[in-house]
This record gives sequence, C-alpha cells and structure tokens, in this order.
Amino acid sequence: MMKSKADEEDYWNSSKFKAFTFDDEDDEFSRLKESKRAVNSIRCLVEEDDDEEEVEKVSWSGEPVGSISWSVSETAASNQKTDREPAFPKINTDTVTISKSHSGYSLSSLFKGKTKGGNFQSFTDSLSDSSVRLYAPELRKPKSEYKDYVSDWSPEETVQRMQQGKVVSLERFRSLQDKLLLLDYAVTAHDGNVITAVLIYLKRTLSKEVLFRELESRQTALRHLIHYLTETRDQRLLLELFRALGRMEDVALLQYKEHLSIADENKRRDFLKSCLSLPFSPEDSSHVQDHYTLLERQIIIETTDRQAERGGKVEVFQKFPRKASILNMPLITTLYYCCFYHYNESEGTFSGPLNIRQTFKISEKQYFVTALAARAKLKSWSDVDALFTSRNWLGFTRKKSPLSFQRVVDILQKNSAPTQVLQDYVALVDDAELRISLAQKYKCHDIVINTYRDLKDRQQLIGYRGKVERGSTEEKKIEELLNNTQIRWKN
Repeated sequence: MMKSKADEEDYWNSSKFKAFTFDDEDDEFSRLKESKRAVNSIRCLVEEDDDEEEVEKVSWSGEPVGSISWSVSETAASNQKTDREPAFPKINTDTVTISKSHSGYSLSSLFKGKTKGGNFQSFTDSLSDSSVRLYAPELRKPKSEYKDYVSDWSPEETVQRMQQGKVVSLERFRSLQDKLLLLDYAVTAHDGNVITAVLIYLKRTLSKEVLFRELESRQTALRHLIHYLTETRDQRLLLELFRALGRMEDVALLQYKEHLSIADENKRRDFLKSCLSLPFSPEDSSHVQDHYTLLERQIIIETTDRQAERGGKVEVFQKFPRKASILNMPLITTLYYCCFYHYNESEGTFSGPLNIRQTFKISEKQYFVTALAARAKLKSWSDVDALFTSRNWLGFTRKKSPLSFQRVVDILQKNSAPTQVLQDYVALVDDAELRISLAQKYKCHDIVINTYRDLKDRQQLIGYRGKVERGSTEEKKIEELLNNTQIRWKN
C-alpha cells in the first residue's frame, strides 16, 4: 500500500533513522561533533562555577559518570559499505582504559587545575604527578651519558673513573698496547688500588712470559705485583716471576720460608739442611746455617731433658718444672733456658751456656743480661755475684758490668732480690743523686747516709734522720756522724 507524502514526511521525522543523501555528513563524524559540543558546554559550566561538586565528571575511559554521557566511538569510517572516500582515517579502538575507581581526575580538575582533594594545581602539575605515567618521546641523552653504558672510555679516562670509585669494564682493552697504556696511566696516577686492579686484569688476560717481560721495565708495577702475590700467598707464580727476572736470592728466600709450614721438627731440620745449598747472599746463608744448627741442638737438648724430667733425679727440674718445649724457640730463649737448667755444665756439652755463646757468637752484653735474669730468677745470688767479679793483672778483684748498675738494680729488684743484695749494687752507681734516689726507693738507708757523709751535707743528713725508725741502727749512725768534729760540713 502506497503511503501519502504527508505520511512519508512524518515517518522520516519521527524515526531515529534518516534518509540517506549525499549532502548528509557521515554518521560517525556527526556523533564526534556532537561529543565535542558536549565537552564545550561542560567547559562553559565549569568556567561559570568553581564549585567542583556541582560539575558532572567524566572518566578517562569514556563511560558516563552521573548524568553525563560522553562516548567517543573511534571506529573506522570504512565500516560503511560505500565506494566513496571515508571522511576520516581508521582509528584503532583498542585503547587502554582506566577504570572509574582509579580515575583521580575530572574534567573540571583539568580545566580549573583542581584535584579531587580540592588542592589547587595547574594542569601541568597534574600531569607531572608521579602516579600518572606519561607516554612521551624521550629526548636524546648527551653522548657523555651514553659512554657510561657502552664503556667507551680511553685508558686515561678509565683510570680517572677508577680513582673516583666508579664501575668500569677493562674487557674492552684487548690489545697489548692498550693494556700496557692502561697500566702506565695507573702508575702515573700513583694509586696503589688502581695499579693492583689493572695488574689483576693483566695477570688474567696475558701470558706469564709477556707479563713478566713487560713488568721488568716497570719497577713500580712489579713491586705491586710482588706484594699482591705475597699477600695472596701465590707461591708458585711468585717463584716463576723471580726465576724469570733472574732474582735467585729471592727464590732461595721464598723456598726457605716454606719451613714454616712443616710441623714435625725432624722433617723441618732435614728441610733446613737441604736449604743450605740454595743461592743465598753471604749474610742470609749464615743465618740459615745458624737456624739449622740451633734446631739440631734444640732437638738434642729436648730429648735429654725430657728423659731427665721423667726420671725425677734432677733437682732443678723438680723445683722448677718446664712449662714448654724448647723446640723452635729463638736463640736468646734457648740461651736463657740453658742458663736456667744447665748453667754449671762445661763448655763441651751441647746444652752448656758457654757452648751456646761460642757457637752462635753471642755478644758479651747479651750473654750477661740473659744469664743475670736466669740466675736471679732462681735466687742464686752467688752466681749473680760471680758474674760481676773480675780480677786485674795485680790479682785484685772488683765488680764490673757491661750494663749500667742502675739497669742491674732494676733486674734484681724485679726478681725480688733482698735489700742486702740490692744495696751492694746501688752503692756502685756513679752518679750521687741517682744513687741517693735508688737507695731511698729501695730503702737502702746505709747508702743514703754514707752518700750524705761523703757530700758533707749536714742539713740533708739531719732531714733524713726523721725518715728512719727511732732507736734503729741507722739513727744511731746518723747521730755519730753529726757529733763527729773531724768532719768539715759544708752547711
């Protein structure tokens, strides 16, 4: 049935569809313009009223919030099956959306510079918030910054960065020339840590022959490498280095030090004996020979004394039991041991102190101090006195000491010598003031009184009379001196 013209007009005006004409704009483009007009109308409302609560909000996803419907459907205009050119190019609709609950901004906040909390900030500040990720093209970094990542540094710059504590990679220096240049710059910088770090890299990347050859002309770097190998106890490489450099004395000393790792005394003695043929310097060779002889002597003494101590027949071992073994002890400790347990033995025995002194050429002063300390420890005062007694060509005896008598008094006092023994040696101190000071310190009253008498100092003698006990022998002696008219006092 045919519709009238009036019915057709009514149909097209009342329907949501419109008749197609070439003059009509694309439906998608029309809706986009409608959306733009809606946004502009909202902006006008926001400019008129600053109260955010009265402005409708729209989330970034495009879903309607409240009563505002703002939807931009970015679909391709080519969906319409027509041969004409599309009004707009195809737009990808697979955009990432942000849920309504996570949207912290409204249109009013973007236009007026307010966040949901009500704090005023500009649109730029809103976008610069750390919680908002910006997908903007990154500007090109300076070339100097890119060098940090690619390690494009010269040897000199690398050394400077190492001095500053920055991380660098030495792997890029592959040629021998670059590696040696890097080492030279490190030496020039006078930084031991940098030199050692470069040497470790060269040790790992160069053959031993090349490394040793190049270090021979670089003595500073060579000393650092020797110190590094010594600290890390790389004995094998250190021996190879010394042999390559022709430093045979250092090779001998390094091999000699291996005795420290041998625990058994007999094996250590045999090892030291084998070291006697190594190319030591004359002075070092003498020391190694003494070390071997001393250990051999200690083994003999230790075996004999252990048996004597177990037998229980030697009095000195019963009164003063041994606290430790003599094996591997220093020379002076061995001498003290022999002066303590074997003092009266003849010079022909291995354990006699005089034999030890002669074999190892110990000086008179060193022997005297050691023997004095050992015999004073035993409270053998007769042996102590015999150490000081000497005879002149006329047969007269006198006390003589390679030490100062002040030092002798200190040693005797530390070993709890009685006052009478101390008094004999305090009297031998040459300086009068020092003699008086030591005598007063150790209460040798006779020394003080006799010294004041020799000085003819009556006033000092009267003053000292008040420091001794009343009715004592010392007080009576002072009274006799004060009443002696033959003494010419100076005061």
